[in-house]
This record gives sequence, structure tokens and C-alpha cells, in this order.
Amino acid sequence: MATLKVEVVSPEVALWAGEATAFIARSSEGFFTILPEHTDTVGDLVPGIVRVDTAEGEIVFVVHGGYFQVEHGPSDGETLVTVLAGVAELVTAIDVARAQAAKEAAEAELGAVTRDDSADQTTHQMALDALARAELRLSVGAK
Repeated sequence: MATLKVEVVSPEVALWAGEATAFIARSSEGFFTILPEHTDTVGDLVPGIVRVDTAEGEIVFVVHGGYFQVEHGPSDGETLVTVLAGVAELVTAIDVARAQAAKEAAEAELGAVTRDDSADQTTHQMALDALARAELRLSVGAK
């Protein structure tokens, strides 16, 4: 029987690994689904939701960009999906109050930064990135 094994990792931690029935995410090309016996492929993940359907239910992660790889496993009919995300977390683990505080801090930083010199441009981009992460967390954590 064909199987699908999924692993979601970030530089800090392996978030989840196990058997799944489907893997659903979004790349720069659009939404896609990986099922058992999918062809080998590699691609990017844009910030958003990654869903892993299992026999026990759905596991949902928020990723802030990253990459995925699909390859045939060592066993016949085995398909392996690996997600490497710079920042990722289980949606159920999102602290909405902390995300709201991060959003407010990023907005304050954006209000204080000018873009006149290279140091301010870097600070401005970092604040924009922090704001995007906080808004994504809030959009999925509040549900």
C-alpha cells in the first residue's frame, strides 16, 4: 500500500513527523496537494498555512516561508515530504496576545524608522518582516 510520510522542521526544532494521507500548502506557483506516490519535486513555500491530513485528523502549521521536497522513500510505494521553514509553528501553539504585542511593537518601529540611510533601510525591512509574521499569526491564531 502506498504511504505518505511528512516531516516539518525549522532550524530550532523538528515540529512534527508522521504518516499522512495528504499534504496541502501554497508555493509561489499557487496551492498544491501532495498524495502518496507523488512524483519527486522541490519547491518554495510562501508564508501561510500548511495542512497535514492524517487518519486521526488535520494538523495545521503556520510557516513564514521555506521549502519543501518530495521524494520516493526507501520502501516500495513510500513518498516522503520534508518541509524546511525558517519559522514555523503549530497553529494551536500561537499565543494571540504575544502576536498582538509583536504587531504593535513592529508598527511602533516602523513609525520611528526613516529610510534615509542603509542602517534605517535594514531596520525598516526587519520591522516590515516582523509585522508580516505577527499579522499572519493573528490571522490564523484568532480562529
